[in-house]
Amino acid sequence: MGKKLIVVILVVFACASTQAQITKKTTEDPDNLAKDYFSQIMGVAVSATSNVKLYQFVYDWLGTPYRLGGDTKRGIDCSGFAYNLYEKVFNTVIGNNSRNIFSMVNPVSKDELQEGDLVFFKIHSRAISHVGVYLGNNKFAHASSSRGVMISNLNESYWQRYYYKGGRLIESLREQL
Repeated sequence: MGKKLIVVILVVFACASTQAQITKKTTEDPDNLAKDYFSQIMGVAVSATSNVKLYQFVYDWLGTPYRLGGDTKRGIDCSGFAYNLYEKVFNTVIGNNSRNIFSMVNPVSKDELQEGDLVFFKIHSRAISHVGVYLGNNKFAHASSSRGVMISNLNESYWQRYYYKGGRLIESLREQL
């Protein structure tokens, strides 16, 4: 009976100590807590240099239904999602469809993709028909026609099959806007 009481006391003390550390971490650096949270929720390794605003935006839109031509939380398509994200997170205006957006980027190889780069797909088409925003760890956020705003993995066979190119917004366009 005495050993059980000691174990319970140790567990309670350990939990209280952990809670104090979490509270201290939160008050010292709330950005680190947000990065930890997004890393867990989105399955993306959010580093010290990551753009928390990007992950907050994606998180806020997750589950928004797909609607062709839509650009609100009531329904949005892939280019509308990319457009809104770039406007709100990067304060930059990009094209309003995936082909227009592609004309505004410098192509980047898959292994050189960085957080915030755009990824383009040719799905059942010879032309670019889908766009998403790269988050890191081969993950990207996009508005899927079947599941709405979600995070997918470039290594999934479906996305590998239709992947066209990655792109980074041309600097001169960013500076003009």
